[in-house]
Amino acid sequence: MKGSSTRVVATIAGIIVALSVYFVLLGQRGIVLIQDGGAVPVVLGVAVLVLPLLGIWMIWSTVRSGFQHQHLAARMHEEGLELDVSDLPKMPSGRVQRDAADALFAQVKAEWEADPDNWRNSYRLARAYDYAGDRGRARETMRRAVALEAAEREGN
Repeated sequence: MKGSSTRVVATIAGIIVALSVYFVLLGQRGIVLIQDGGAVPVVLGVAVLVLPLLGIWMIWSTVRSGFQHQHLAARMHEEGLELDVSDLPKMPSGRVQRDAADALFAQVKAEWEADPDNWRNSYRLARAYDYAGDRGRARETMRRAVALEAAEREGN
């Protein structure tokens, strides 16, 4: 498992380095366009300079979210509250079969409804949404879990 996570981190670092080089090159092109001085090149240059800024923001927010999710996953593991899907039937791709994922989701949603302000229940619900294939709700619910856990930490 450790080697797998090292590979993931190395891959992410490589992508960030490659994107950083791209952003620098793009920024240089934007500056060249602005230095040209014509109205159209200046507008294009400013627009081109916005792209690296958006890219940096997207990388920052994605990596930050990843660290936040890893933090919650580690806490869930320490507390023994991870969703156990090892016994659930899987498709050849390795994903949990839809019926089993839906049954898991129904169980976890009932737990969440009993205590929706507990970050652990929100985390488990986000994972259940993911297993059920609803990525949008999984991300939204994970953001809620992150916020609730941060509030809990600040309260202690």
